[in-house]
Amino acid sequence: MILCTFLLLIATYASSRGQEESQTIIVEKYKESLQKLLDIQKKIERIHPFLKKRYPVAIVEADLFYVFDLDLSGKRYTLAKIAKPALIVPKGIRAAFPLDFYENKMACVVSEEVFDDLSGYVMIFHEFIHCAQTDCCEYKLKSELSVAQAAQAKNDFMWELNHPFPYEDTDFSEIYTIFLEAASDGDADKVFRCRAFLKETLNIPDFEYMVWEEWKEGFARLIENRIRKKLDLAENHGGTEQPYTRVTFYEGGARFISILIDKNKEFEKDIEALFHRMLR
Repeated sequence: MILCTFLLLIATYASSRGQEESQTIIVEKYKESLQKLLDIQKKIERIHPFLKKRYPVAIVEADLFYVFDLDLSGKRYTLAKIAKPALIVPKGIRAAFPLDFYENKMACVVSEEVFDDLSGYVMIFHEFIHCAQTDCCEYKLKSELSVAQAAQAKNDFMWELNHPFPYEDTDFSEIYTIFLEAASDGDADKVFRCRAFLKETLNIPDFEYMVWEEWKEGFARLIENRIRKKLDLAENHGGTEQPYTRVTFYEGGARFISILIDKNKEFEKDIEALFHRMLR
């Protein structure tokens, strides 16, 4: 009995020691990259107030979430939590969502290769913008949308990705092409005429969905491209090619928001008011 207890204590100690060594390896592996993230943030934080806030970064590796959060000083990231996700998380993930195993805090969720180049760091800040949108007003705005209400009634938690939008409808694709070109040219009058036509052509759920994606992803892309410009990187304008997809709204939203901010500077900081203007 004594021998069994002794062997169990040894095994427990060995397991604990192994876990500590594994955590040390993970911390050392990402220490430099996370410090670089903070250094870059200091360079870009004046671009928009949202970039002044730092969020947890959850790195997915070997089917585990390694959650790094700021220490009490707020000056460095430390390993705060290790957890196994309930679902398989694909390599290459770039996302922002609350972590149910970490007090439902909003976090940027990425896989390890995100730190391979400067563009990867920029995408972390793109996801930080989504974290800030959620903290600000995302849930409130969703509750006002019939498309979100219908999805919630069906327990459809993936509607933002899978809503059956009529991207290939000729009327939509033609007018959205004109809209993209007008927004790129800064032709506000033509942009607003296109928006009126889109609102008249699309049914309410589809129009709401379009605006939701334009607001959420378009705003994040707008800030992303400002960051890219600051860091001397090529801007991201993906989504303009046909056939159109959800990503088209990233670019359309960024261009539309830019037009609206030119008309009213308050929209840059008051993103709730911005959304309601886009929905008009």
